[in-house]
Amino acid sequence: MASASESRHGMWSSGWLFILAAAGSAVGLGNIWKFPYIAGENGGGAFVLVYLGCVALVGIPILAGEVLLGRAGRASPINAMRKHVIAASGSPLWVLIGWSGALAGFLILSYYAVIAGWALYYGVKLGEGALVGASIEVANQTFNDFLADPWQLILWQTVFLGGTVWIVARGVIKGLETAIRWFMPLLFLLLVVLLAYAFNSGGFMAGAEFLLSPNWEAMSVDGLLVAMGQAFFTLSLGMGAMMAYGAYVPANASIGNTVITVALLDTVVAIAAGLAIFPIVFANGLEPGQGPGLMFVTIPFAFGQMPFGAVFGVVFFVLVTFAAITSAISLTEPALAYLVEQYNADRSRVAISLGVFCWLLGLGTVFSFNIWSDVHVVAGLSVFEFIDYLTQNVMLPLGGLLIALFVGYVLPKQLAREQLGIDGGIVARLWPLLIGFVAPVGVAVVFVYTIYQSL
Repeated sequence: MASASESRHGMWSSGWLFILAAAGSAVGLGNIWKFPYIAGENGGGAFVLVYLGCVALVGIPILAGEVLLGRAGRASPINAMRKHVIAASGSPLWVLIGWSGALAGFLILSYYAVIAGWALYYGVKLGEGALVGASIEVANQTFNDFLADPWQLILWQTVFLGGTVWIVARGVIKGLETAIRWFMPLLFLLLVVLLAYAFNSGGFMAGAEFLLSPNWEAMSVDGLLVAMGQAFFTLSLGMGAMMAYGAYVPANASIGNTVITVALLDTVVAIAAGLAIFPIVFANGLEPGQGPGLMFVTIPFAFGQMPFGAVFGVVFFVLVTFAAITSAISLTEPALAYLVEQYNADRSRVAISLGVFCWLLGLGTVFSFNIWSDVHVVAGLSVFEFIDYLTQNVMLPLGGLLIALFVGYVLPKQLAREQLGIDGGIVARLWPLLIGFVAPVGVAVVFVYTIYQSL
């Protein structure tokens, strides 16, 4: 199937802009707290090395497959998959890859906007000096009081989601690309500023040792599976975002070089975030906590105890917000692009409509922390926990697995080689092995393991 020269939605003005956009999609809240924590708990530098191997063998092949499907299809994930299925005379069921990705992205955005709103709130709180000199008990109570107030959560959810809708409504060039041009360089700059601050905190060596010191004894089979799962999830695979962004990639851009650069940038940001966070935590004699407790209790408390901590605390939460919004706009694009194509609708109206539906669905997450805290959807899971589990543990890995199988066994091999620029050599021999066996087996193992652990 010959690909169209351009997507109807527009095109990235250069391959480098796609790299920044894809990196922005991949770099999110999980990079800021999850990767550093699980690396430190699973062998530090040993985990990082295993993680990089998993990125190379599992993450990059699926990422390349998703991008090439987007660029060859030049449409939303749903319509791109329809084109590929027709051209390959495959089963119409393969189109479910596009539907699953668009739905997963929409569901994730519904709770992502709520949690990103927390970062906005804390940036304002630290800017006001509210936690300067506060005890850890006060920091913990501040977070609990915030979660208990649904109106506060709705306010900041609305602010974040409104900003996201405004950006995507402006289109690929005026909206997505302009936002990426500003947010990603600023994100890198803020990381450098925080690294410099952390280096002078007095806890830099302790933080670096926690994150990077190789401890092979702590690297268990569970740690290997955690590394493989993180390698998959951190690259925004299986949610249609990379396929949607791939549709806007210029024909002369190298997909192979691009996805490798995206993977490296994503990993560098995750490690740099750890090197910025943990020295500040250790300098105050604190234990690194996982999840919301680390980002919204421990870190605000730590900044509140340090010279100029309020200023740099604001910098940190602005960084978190930038990482969140670059991911959020990519989560919106698959569903938005499809609706624009299917109904020839105005992009801004579709963006606003999706934003309203996403806001309404997000109220389930908001209420999960207060007035619906006793409401369980299934198996004791709150609304937030259920949507998070469904998307992260079921929809995304299945989507990634199906992408690998489709590209490896259904998509014409000549089309894949043309899109990837493979004309022989070791890459031509490795590609079928990685996309057809190593990557799908890796994702399947993590998927089965995760489901088994939750039973």
